[in-house]
Amino acid sequence: MAGGGGFASSKGRGKEFEAKITPIIIISCIMAATGGLMFGYDVGVSGGVTSMPPFLKKFFPEVFRKTVEEKGLESNYCKYDNQGLQLFTSSLYLAGLIVTFFASYTTRRLGRRLTMLIAGFFFIIGVAFNTLAHNLTMLIIGRVLLGSGIGFANQAVPVFLSEIAPSRIRGALNILFQLDITLGILFANIVNYATNKIKGGWGWRLSLGMGGIPALLLTLGAFLVVDTPTSLIERGRMEEGRAVLRKIRGTDNIEPEFLELVEASRVAKQVKHPFRNILKRRNRPQLVFAITLQIFQQFTGINAIMFYAPVLFNSLGFKNDAALYSAVITGAINVVSTVVSIYSVDKLGRRILLLEGGVQMFLSQIVIAVILGMKVKDHYEDLTKGFAALVVVMVCIFVSAFAWSWGPLGWLIPSEIFPLETRSAGQSVTVCINFLFTFVIAQGFLSMLCNFKYGVFFFFSGWALIMFIFVLFLLPETKNVPIEEMTERVWKQHWLWKRFIENDYVEDEKVSDGNGPTRNENVKGLDPDS
Repeated sequence: MAGGGGFASSKGRGKEFEAKITPIIIISCIMAATGGLMFGYDVGVSGGVTSMPPFLKKFFPEVFRKTVEEKGLESNYCKYDNQGLQLFTSSLYLAGLIVTFFASYTTRRLGRRLTMLIAGFFFIIGVAFNTLAHNLTMLIIGRVLLGSGIGFANQAVPVFLSEIAPSRIRGALNILFQLDITLGILFANIVNYATNKIKGGWGWRLSLGMGGIPALLLTLGAFLVVDTPTSLIERGRMEEGRAVLRKIRGTDNIEPEFLELVEASRVAKQVKHPFRNILKRRNRPQLVFAITLQIFQQFTGINAIMFYAPVLFNSLGFKNDAALYSAVITGAINVVSTVVSIYSVDKLGRRILLLEGGVQMFLSQIVIAVILGMKVKDHYEDLTKGFAALVVVMVCIFVSAFAWSWGPLGWLIPSEIFPLETRSAGQSVTVCINFLFTFVIAQGFLSMLCNFKYGVFFFFSGWALIMFIFVLFLLPETKNVPIEEMTERVWKQHWLWKRFIENDYVEDEKVSDGNGPTRNENVKGLDPDS
């Protein structure tokens, strides 16, 4: 990762933007991406502690009774079905959903860096509440605070990474956020496996408290990184933006890129209501993908497995240690497969990874559903070691497919397709939809498992098929396209989406009566001397 080893070319308006891959770029992206580490830890830790008997006994005695004291009386698929237990997991995402609207404002007005700092403070306070919790109310408050931190982090970090990275490696650097999510999940799974062996019933406190490590890393990182040139220029700090751009690109030849950022900022400032503007016809393609990619990402079923992996394996007859160990294995596969995505996303492109991942997820979930349908019944399981191992392998194949496709690309694509005037609003929509459907899955999966039984995997595999068809016909390739050139080089070239872009320009021309400027005059006809 040594910096200065080459140039990344960014084509913009027919020009080449010179950009070295500098140490400050790599370091800033790594530090910013620790927001994903905290997110991942919170995803992984909840499933582990909710499978620990001491934790269940203290906060969810009804689940403890069904899983420990009256084991065997309840259906294998239903013993963890409890709305309070699901609320412990899902409250984090409900809080993130609400905070997203505030995070959009801070990202735009205060900058990406300060928004990440706010996220770090929320994380630290939330970890303290959870670690010291003595009742369910205190536990839920801690989760709400953590969710608030995630709302701020998920708003700022993907935009920060997309704006600071040279376009040639933008995909790889942006996926650092997803890599850190997977590392956080793996770290949580390992911690859960270790703390479950602690005598005295306080291991769950250590699991929740260890979340303070990524929280401190994000806070420290937010103090150390520079804000993006785009954000500085957007807030009127032109010379500082120029200096930062020169610093991160490692060259003095930054004027062409700087002028394009200034122009984009001037256009963006004419849009007084970005959330109203994002609903206009010309922004329809970006809005469609911001919404659908997040819905599809959640309906792969990945978070059902990541949130509840130990609980799921317990339900299928694995002993507690074996369930936690299996979760560690899937977490490790998650990390390795995300590294594959970092290597391949800017070489193979976004579309091929999404299509391959969709097929792999579809087939693996069909196999899981068939095995469970044959071997796991309501009150007994005939899951031999061979079939149990096959289930774990199929889960790993499913997780690997998600980790190099829909996981990272579900965040990368929305962060790179919006023009500057709607970028913050677009990221808000992305995060909001993601949290909404993450909340739905987190709150509903254990109940779905109880009612659908093995059929829940047929349900998710059906969505994988729909996703494949959607990408095949509707998603254009965005590989190596500079963010400010997406409209000209992507949307106007697509067989369907160009109709929305071109027709909207025609409508804007008709609105003008000759006395006032059209949108094209506002956007494209700015006097460079004014």
